[in-house]
Amino acid sequence: MKIALSGYGKMGKEIEKIALERGHEIVVTFNDPDDWSGKENELAQADVAIEFSMPQSVVSNIFRCFDANTPVVVGTTGWFGQLEHVTEVCRKNNRSLLYASNFSIGVNLFFEVNKMLADLMNEHEEYHVSIEETHHTAKLDSPSGTAISLGNSIIDNLDAKNLWVNEKSDKDYELEIFSHRKEDVPGTHVVKYESDIDNIEIRHTAKSRVGFAKGAVLAAEWLASKKGVYTMTELIKDVKFEGFAK
Repeated sequence: MKIALSGYGKMGKEIEKIALERGHEIVVTFNDPDDWSGKENELAQADVAIEFSMPQSVVSNIFRCFDANTPVVVGTTGWFGQLEHVTEVCRKNNRSLLYASNFSIGVNLFFEVNKMLADLMNEHEEYHVSIEETHHTAKLDSPSGTAISLGNSIIDNLDAKNLWVNEKSDKDYELEIFSHRKEDVPGTHVVKYESDIDNIEIRHTAKSRVGFAKGAVLAAEWLASKKGVYTMTELIKDVKFEGFAK
C-alpha cells in the first residue's frame, strides 16, 4: 500500500517505521504548508494519507486529500469544532475519512470500559466523577482529545453530568477535567469516581508513541478500500488484532 504522511515529526517517523515494517511504501511526506505545493500528483498516487500535523492546518490538509480523492486517516486533535462541516463535505463528495482522538487499540478499549462504567454509576449518585490527563509539554491542545472523548461519553451515559470544563468546578452538573503537562509523558488518562468511603479508578497509561502509530497504520489499511466517514469504533468491531500488538 502507498501511504502519504502529513506531519513528519516524531509521530510521523514512528508511523513511517511501522508502515515500512508492514510492507507499505511512503510515497510523499508533508511537514509544513509549503510542502504541499507541487506534490499533488504524489498525493493522488497514494492509497491513503495519514494526518498527524497541527490543529491550525489539519482541516485544509484533509480537504487537500479529498481533492486528490485520497482516503485520509486523521489523528490530529483540536479541530473537532469543524467536524460537522468536514464530514458533510466528505459524504457529499463520496470521499473517505477516519478520525479519532486516539488510535491506540488499548485506549479505544478503555473508551468502551468508560462508557459501561458511566452507565452503571447512574444508580450510585454518591460518587463524584472527574478526569485527569497528563501529556508531554509539546502537546498544544488542552484538554487532550482523548480526555474530551472520555468526558463526552460520560456525559452521554451519566445523567448527573451535562457539560465538561477544563478546571475545578463547584457545579454538580459539570464534569471536571484536569490537565497536566510534563516532560516525556506520552499520555496518561484517569477516570475517577470518588465517594466518602472509597474511590473507583480506571486508568490508561501509554508507554510510548508506538501504540498510537500502530493503530494509525491499522486504520489506514482498513480505510483504504472504503468510502464514507468512520471512527475507531467501527474498526474495533470489524478487525481481529492477533499479533498486531506485539
